[in-house]
Amino acid sequence: MKVLVIGSGGREHTLCWKIAQSSAVDEVFCAPGNGGIAGDAICIDIAGDDIPSLIRFVRDNGIDLSVVGPEAPLVGGIVDAFTSEKLAVFGPDSRAAALEGSKIFAKTAMHDCAIPTARFETFTDADKAVSFIRGADFPIVVKADGLAAGKGVIVTSSRDEAIQAAQDIMVKREFGNAGSSVVLEEKLVGEEASFIAICDGEHIVPLASSQDHKPAYDNDQGPNTGGMGAYSPAPVLDENTYAHVLDTILYPLVHGLRKQGITYRGVIYAGLMITDDGPKVLEFNVRMGDPETQPLLMRLKSDIVPILTEVANGGSIKNMKLEWEAGPSVCVVLASGGYPGTYEKGKIITGIDAANAIEGIKVFHAGTRLQGKSLVTSGGRVLGVTALGDDLKTTIEKAYRAASMISFEKMYFRKDIGHKALERLS
Repeated sequence: MKVLVIGSGGREHTLCWKIAQSSAVDEVFCAPGNGGIAGDAICIDIAGDDIPSLIRFVRDNGIDLSVVGPEAPLVGGIVDAFTSEKLAVFGPDSRAAALEGSKIFAKTAMHDCAIPTARFETFTDADKAVSFIRGADFPIVVKADGLAAGKGVIVTSSRDEAIQAAQDIMVKREFGNAGSSVVLEEKLVGEEASFIAICDGEHIVPLASSQDHKPAYDNDQGPNTGGMGAYSPAPVLDENTYAHVLDTILYPLVHGLRKQGITYRGVIYAGLMITDDGPKVLEFNVRMGDPETQPLLMRLKSDIVPILTEVANGGSIKNMKLEWEAGPSVCVVLASGGYPGTYEKGKIITGIDAANAIEGIKVFHAGTRLQGKSLVTSGGRVLGVTALGDDLKTTIEKAYRAASMISFEKMYFRKDIGHKALERLS
């Protein structure tokens, strides 16, 4: 069969790499891909949001399955368009994708389904938002309602910071139209974890646990990013907590959406805070996490294609299971200096081949492109150096050993990926 992966980041590179391993797959294409994906798939110069051109490509080339990686095309209705053309596509339709496309929709769904989450209020008027902040009796997190590439959430530590954040989002429009409305919610205290699963509209097959690292710098300092690294499994999600999340968060959500006439088919991602009162939802995403996909698919022993195909074709995954490597996987993101703010592109990258030569290492490309014969940076998050090993300590060491072999001007990365898990295991 022929498979098309839509997107251009580290998540999409990982999907191409894993899908290409399937005995059922003859060719993997990626639109538009990046400088590194070309090593694992055939890159097609079509933008991920150019839905008419993607449909033509799928029809003209006999593509059997399309897998949508990023959130923007999902929110934009790519699945609806493919489905109307009777083309097999993996991902939620636009009504379901509103869980990520609108934080207000997501928080309302959590409230309606009695899903544990932070106290919150929503606003479309900046002055009213500021007035609420002045009178709030709890620390505030300010969230732009729409898509902001993982950067539209500002965790504040004072009223003045919260007021400034609300004004930056709603008045200065630092995230464009995504900031026309905001969610102001209680700042939860605990440890974050990612719970990612595949859903057929009724049944859920959970993936292994993982943990992302959102802040830009060590010890969770600095602004939020799209993710500076991840590891799997996450010890904070023990067996009992894992089952609790399924029973009190994911199944209530899926069943609650069905009552609204929304059949959720695709990946469902619950960003969690594990508090003293149990797990609470920070956000829902409607696609695989990036960079969580990298360590997760490094650990996945099963062929991923059958479950993607079953969901895309409207089938049931009730009796399907996924098998995982016992050992952990760790991904360290190498980023451009200045990210998540302003950064320069076009920096020559060296050392990837040496890093990939280490057993158990795969360097996934997120923001790269080919410039002549040179590989150069083209994004904020450039590479995801991902290691698979037998125990967490040596796997972390392996990931950083590989990362140290790679170089580009102004490169930076967090040096504490996985340390929270080490502390829990010690």
